[in-house]
Amino acid sequence: MKKPNSLLADLNAILPQIAANAIRAEQERQVPAENIALLKAIGMHRAFQPKVYGGLEISLPEFADCVAALAGACASTAWAFSLLCTHSHQLALFPKQLQDEIWGNDRDATASSSIAPFGKVEEAEGGVIFNGEMGWSSGSDHAEWAIVGCRRKNAEGEWIYCFAVLPRSDYQIRDDWFAAGMKGSGTKTLIIEDVFVPNHRIQAAKDMMEGKSAGFGLYPDSKIFYSPYRPYFASGFSAIGLGVAERMLVAFREKTKNRVRAYTGASVGAATPSLMRLAESTHQVVAARAFLEKTWQEHAEHSELHQFPSRETLAFWRTNQAYAVKMCIQAVDRLFEASGGMSWFENNEMQRLFRDSHMTGAHAYTDYDVCKQILGRELMGLDPDPSMA
Repeated sequence: MKKPNSLLADLNAILPQIAANAIRAEQERQVPAENIALLKAIGMHRAFQPKVYGGLEISLPEFADCVAALAGACASTAWAFSLLCTHSHQLALFPKQLQDEIWGNDRDATASSSIAPFGKVEEAEGGVIFNGEMGWSSGSDHAEWAIVGCRRKNAEGEWIYCFAVLPRSDYQIRDDWFAAGMKGSGTKTLIIEDVFVPNHRIQAAKDMMEGKSAGFGLYPDSKIFYSPYRPYFASGFSAIGLGVAERMLVAFREKTKNRVRAYTGASVGAATPSLMRLAESTHQVVAARAFLEKTWQEHAEHSELHQFPSRETLAFWRTNQAYAVKMCIQAVDRLFEASGGMSWFENNEMQRLFRDSHMTGAHAYTDYDVCKQILGRELMGLDPDPSMA
């Protein structure tokens, strides 16, 4: 039996207001400030923030349940805000000096990200000079900091994938988010020009996956920070896919129950094809939730035991998520294609669910063609292919 989730209870109380803003989010191409204020008022942004700064440090299963529920109201809001939340877990693995800079004076501060290593750096005394046009930074309009990716040479002269953290004053935001899915996520581009980033704001990605980063072990009583950063960072993608699919089941039932065919007057809701589609999609979504809940619980158990996952376990965690997203997209497609022409109108929720569902499978982390290769190599005892990271 699941333990009570007080954050989810608080979230459920504000979901009608967030759902009412879903069309507005798409029109503005970013999460409405009202939604951010509502979510911060219940403390959701503190989910993975260290307790020493007022954070909640809730478990991954509790957080994922909240993200799925939020996605059912507005997937764009869930996409952007879940990342603002999960980045706090990543920041907690940086040096204490950086954490004090971020949360010492503003405990409500959050960070967006653009972590693909497209940034260019030049070594400077005590740090690097950073330049780059860093795309795909969801929720950047509402963040006070940004985590950006780059490659930096180590002592042996090898290029190492790293993350650098910058305050909002160090970059501009280019308003270029014109997309078919997650229209309201505000996933814009950060423009960084000749910015000095000190060493304490830079960490190697590999170190953050292996418990070797400067902030690892800062919170010995924590149940969430003894974990690689990536499973927490990416947890929202599948939770959003699940939440969208669960909402689609409800929307299909509501729309189809009283729908009649325009030319014949026949009841669509009682027709065998509709019943079969609803049944199969329901089974698929229920299976996806059970699969994800098991995976999220494994994340939590490893963290609670201060046990790092094996390479095989990490491969399953990564690919489980992508497979669940695939199932959710299939479930949504099956219902949408039988929802009639009215479902394609822009003010109809179902077309938004259809578009947003496909966007959950478009992220590099949920690309199942990549994930099949990752898991297949692991199952056959082959070394990981670095091009499939």
